[in-house]
Amino acid sequence: MADIPLWQRPLAVLAYLLPWSAALPFGTSLDNLFPALQWLVLPALPVLMLERGVPFGGFLLFLVLFLAVVRNPRVPYFLRFNVLQAILLDIVLVVLSLAFQLLRIGSLGFAGRTLANTVFLGVLVLLLFALVQCLRGKEADIPTLSEAVRMQL
Repeated sequence: MADIPLWQRPLAVLAYLLPWSAALPFGTSLDNLFPALQWLVLPALPVLMLERGVPFGGFLLFLVLFLAVVRNPRVPYFLRFNVLQAILLDIVLVVLSLAFQLLRIGSLGFAGRTLANTVFLGVLVLLLFALVQCLRGKEADIPTLSEAVRMQL
């Protein structure tokens, strides 16, 4: 694999703010236990403000990223790979969030909070891994998800 230019690395990291903004609601009970975790909201604030401030902001951001970056062959492969991986991770989180709401998992007390905390911590670990790999100029190889991304690109 060719050496990834330095300017592409932070741009690839920015793509992972999309799934991070979707993962934050899963960690609300952890925020109450560990107030220092509230600082983890700061990187996602621009995405959260767009999603809440603009009608269909999250959907518009998804469309812009998908059509302008992922489907644009002039964008370097490294950026397209990471943006599509972030989009797919975001879709998984949105589906999980809907399942939590439909099944009323949050109302299950301790078990529901434990499940939500597990999702939050799992996504945090995945995104930290992706961040480190992006800054190193390497693809964050997440099993199954990365394979799906490679098949799409």
